[in-house]
Amino acid sequence: MNHSNNTSLIKLPKPLVLASASSRRAQLLRLIDLPFTVCPSSVAEDGVAHLSPEEQAVDLAKRKAQAVASVFTWGLVAGADTIVELDGRIFGKPVDADEARQMLLQLSGRTHNVYTGIALQDCPTGRQVSDFSCTSVTFRALDEDEIAAYVATGSPMDKAGAYGIQDLSAIFAEKIEGCFYNVMGFPLTKFYLMLRDFIAKPSLNVPSRALQEASPAR
Repeated sequence: MNHSNNTSLIKLPKPLVLASASSRRAQLLRLIDLPFTVCPSSVAEDGVAHLSPEEQAVDLAKRKAQAVASVFTWGLVAGADTIVELDGRIFGKPVDADEARQMLLQLSGRTHNVYTGIALQDCPTGRQVSDFSCTSVTFRALDEDEIAAYVATGSPMDKAGAYGIQDLSAIFAEKIEGCFYNVMGFPLTKFYLMLRDFIAKPSLNVPSRALQEASPAR
């Protein structure tokens, strides 16, 4: 899937590849008019439980970028991972409706943190940079009936913390401190600044017109 236009504030020296199947991340990238190709990563999201929340998010983002970068001979690969944390406990994607309900009951009336790790990797040099963004989200006290109604929509099932700030659960949030887009899964300002600095490096200069299309490694 390709997305191209001519109004971006950044001129990319190489094709950009989004290492994510998230429609929300793709939607956010379109907001800043960057042409990109989607190539989801199949990296297993495990083996990080011993790390801090921000380290978990960054480690997984780096792994995703590395995995997809190995497929391409030319391009810039962006990886991202989002987790929700409350009192030191990590809330991933719920395995079923009951777990989604339990997550939302625990988030009800509380302030939790949303961490998104982002990583950029250059093909073929392997040069990589990474960072994270943290946003605090305060939920109002939720009624069990409205939690049940929201879970019944199926929307929580593919989202860390069992909610998506851009869907019906927007009415759950009483206060957001930090980047709103980070809660959606992709901190746009952080990513833009990282990308701008990353492509300023001489090693990313395009050597020839023939290499300007992202191409899978042979």
